[in-house]
Amino acid sequence: MRDGGRIAAAIQVLDDIELRHKPVRQALKTWSDGARYAGSKDRAWVSGLALDVLRRQRSLAFMMGEESNRARALAALRAVWGWEPDRILEACADPHGPGALSGDEFEVLFRLGSPGAPPVVYAAVDKLGEVTEATGPKYDLSKAKADVRGDYPDWIEASMARTFGKDRVEEGIAFAQRAPVDLRVNRLKSDAYEVLKALEGMGAEPAGVLPDALRVPAPAAAERAAAVEIHPAFAMGWFEVQDLGSQMAAAVAGDVKGCQVLDYCAGGGGKTLALAAAMGNTGKIYAYDSDARRMTDIIPRATRAGVTNLELRTPLNKEPLNGLQETMDMVFVDAPCTGSGTWRRHPDAKWRLTPDTLQRRLNEQRKVLDQASEFVKPGGRMVYVTCSFFAEENEQQVEAFLARNSAFKLSKIDLFPDFTTPQGYLRLSPRKAGTDGFFAALLDRKK
Repeated sequence: MRDGGRIAAAIQVLDDIELRHKPVRQALKTWSDGARYAGSKDRAWVSGLALDVLRRQRSLAFMMGEESNRARALAALRAVWGWEPDRILEACADPHGPGALSGDEFEVLFRLGSPGAPPVVYAAVDKLGEVTEATGPKYDLSKAKADVRGDYPDWIEASMARTFGKDRVEEGIAFAQRAPVDLRVNRLKSDAYEVLKALEGMGAEPAGVLPDALRVPAPAAAERAAAVEIHPAFAMGWFEVQDLGSQMAAAVAGDVKGCQVLDYCAGGGGKTLALAAAMGNTGKIYAYDSDARRMTDIIPRATRAGVTNLELRTPLNKEPLNGLQETMDMVFVDAPCTGSGTWRRHPDAKWRLTPDTLQRRLNEQRKVLDQASEFVKPGGRMVYVTCSFFAEENEQQVEAFLARNSAFKLSKIDLFPDFTTPQGYLRLSPRKAGTDGFFAALLDRKK
């Protein structure tokens, strides 16, 4: 495919997401299924542009002065990808492109400047053959509202200010960047040295903070992410794909060797496997989720990882957790949440989130915390985790739980002092920790 056809395809995908409310993966698949001529590089290119637009759609529309996916895509090519206006002009004029640029579009793109570059004087010949000159960028984002500069929905402004204060714009910008591919070395099968050696050709390197965390840098916008899951080392169970923040949240459980552990919201089992590896196949880990469909991958993943101390408790059975009440040394609660911490990887979710969705998650979290606490033995511990930055889902939820459950007290998380709040919570964000957004609280049950 030529550049013009790729741009038109990305705009088509974005329109599908906006008008038909499709998740980005489904919209990309719909386009791909109807474009058999598109190769893997074409699909990566179209996906890259669509995702970059979704990450920054408010600031891009502000730059262009127009709320359309065409305008946003053109602005992304100029302000994010660094294309020169003449290249955009040529691509759009292609027979398979999105249509020729208007004079106003060319003027705005001409004045925007390249990403990260200081304002300079640009000179070029416009479509009418006249030499134009201007000092860019034309639109000063510093004059825009915080939610436009930070590229987040306006209705969460109060939540952003509550969590991040004066840094909310910078935090929003960090959530609009492309994310790396993080890996967790599986100590049941291998070690960091062997995995690094195996993935040498993919650019893997230590991620820092945790000894078993590795990182493959984010690809360029138009390129595919490293295909680590088709590597033979993955098939052999040497590593799992898991964001560094998720690994750090799992590590809050501490030394769990020989313990009785319940992963109360196990889902697909990512943190279940991390906990099992930390246990070294000692003790017993029980995995449970209220939705059995979310647990279908746990057994094959655990088998590949060499986990032998896992027992599934499925909601398809009557009273699946019967007999576990007040017997667990550790109950891990990876609570249902808005997923706002994953906006780097799922930027479309940022714009689908509504106040009603947030309220439903708050109600679910309250219920989950109360239910999970019943399985902690006297003297045991509970870890509460979300992949969200909303204080409503995090600090406020924990404080409300403690107010109605006098048997528990908050303990300070001292494993990651650089990312621990004064109250003792773990709070991670792309800007501060280079991870997805995560929150964790450590709760001790009194003896």
